[in-house]
Amino acid sequence: MSIFTGADIKNDLEIECDVCVVGSGAGGAHVAARLAEAGKRVVVLEEGSHNTSEKFNMNEADMYPLLYQDGGNRATADLSIAILQGRTVGGTTVVNWTTSFRTPEHVVEWWNEHHGVNINYDDLVPHWERVEARLGIERVELGFANRNNRVLWDGAQKLGWEASMLRRNVRECANTGYCGTGCPVDAKQSMLITLVPEAVSYGADVYANVKVETIKSGASRKITEIRGIVRDPETDKPTSKRVTVRPKLAVLSGGGINNPMIFFRSGIGNSNGRVGKRTFLHPACGTVAYFDEKVDPYYGAPQSVSSHQFARREGKMGFFLEAAPLQPMLGSTAIPGFGNPHTGYMERLPYANALVMIGIDGFDTSDFDEGGVVSMKKDGGIQVDYKWTPRLEESFREGIRACANLQLAAGATEVLSMHNDPVVMRSEADLAKLDKASYAKLRHKVFCAHVMGGCAMGGDPKTSVVDSSLRHHEFDNLFVVDGSVYPTSLGVNPQLSIYGLSSWASETIKSAV
Repeated sequence: MSIFTGADIKNDLEIECDVCVVGSGAGGAHVAARLAEAGKRVVVLEEGSHNTSEKFNMNEADMYPLLYQDGGNRATADLSIAILQGRTVGGTTVVNWTTSFRTPEHVVEWWNEHHGVNINYDDLVPHWERVEARLGIERVELGFANRNNRVLWDGAQKLGWEASMLRRNVRECANTGYCGTGCPVDAKQSMLITLVPEAVSYGADVYANVKVETIKSGASRKITEIRGIVRDPETDKPTSKRVTVRPKLAVLSGGGINNPMIFFRSGIGNSNGRVGKRTFLHPACGTVAYFDEKVDPYYGAPQSVSSHQFARREGKMGFFLEAAPLQPMLGSTAIPGFGNPHTGYMERLPYANALVMIGIDGFDTSDFDEGGVVSMKKDGGIQVDYKWTPRLEESFREGIRACANLQLAAGATEVLSMHNDPVVMRSEADLAKLDKASYAKLRHKVFCAHVMGGCAMGGDPKTSVVDSSLRHHEFDNLFVVDGSVYPTSLGVNPQLSIYGLSSWASETIKSAV
């Protein structure tokens, strides 16, 4: 009934339990806590290390390798989209920017209508309410917003666009601005300091530094074993130690890339070929603006304002708008240019503001928008491919235009697109320059911090991986509980959606053990 690291595992382990949960992020931590509370013998396996606030030194060079998948270097196979995902006890909740939205009701209705999902939106509401109370999720006031976020608010007011203050999962926030590298004061109510310790208090065992390689099934529709390799917490290299768990019920909560990889390595669970398909990334790009007065985009809550003015564009990919912090390392990857021009832009970092458009993928019925595909390379490595379409490129162009328009309206003296050769805009008339720019792969920077899909839920076992209760179509004792089950993207930052869904799913899982 504790949190063990790879250093604590001196010999091979063989464990029997009621429930084995793979992953300790937004999905896995909730399931583990709720089932342990119900008296189930729960074991959690987490690939990342157990890191606490004492290690969160706000040094990007230290924290990205420590807390992110692939040291922060995960990307699509063609390098066109950078993918930021957490890899630590608590998962991405440790490094996200605290933005908390419930799933929009129209999105759940879309799933029910177009994907055969059978979820009543109203059934999710009490679970969101419970989570919001538990994690201190409240809407911030306008006076709380830093200058970086006020640019979005002020520009929207000038243009008459919708904008709203965000809700955040924090208590006594110190406004350091370094949410993305782990909260140094434990203000962020991540799974690391909330549901993981809660699960342990109810009797769950958490094993960090254990990468699940395979799951095994018997002759019946049952998962019989989960096998993992112990990694050295100091070097992250695999050791000779193995962990084998034999659970009555298994829950995969490793996320939209790692869950499919477990199925691929295991050679099971993909008889319909749908594992890894319908992977959605909320592809994001944006603009950097410069102001005469200081912005200091590295201080203060990273996100406190959003705009969904363009979230539902008839016949086109919608997008929503948010601010992004610019700590030096993160800023250097976003700010365009090379050599001396890039150096010049970085020297003006205190005066910079960044806005991003976040594409809402998965809702195009004309060609059944499949988004991306996760697959396994011949050497066993991860491959993520993302479908690049004219619809996507159009959203990039219009999203960048919207960001630049907001910044100019808020008083920016210069706005740069994130193209390799940036489009420079100093007045509204300059926005027309964006029509001549290229939005093809590798012509401008694109990021992803929200991985969804890959194990999509649906009513038809031929076209989905799990059913509406999140039970795998092929196994009676296997559930997938995290953002990988979404059959489209969400159109909002996903953490609260996953919290509510996993809390709701836990009720079914408890009765299945």
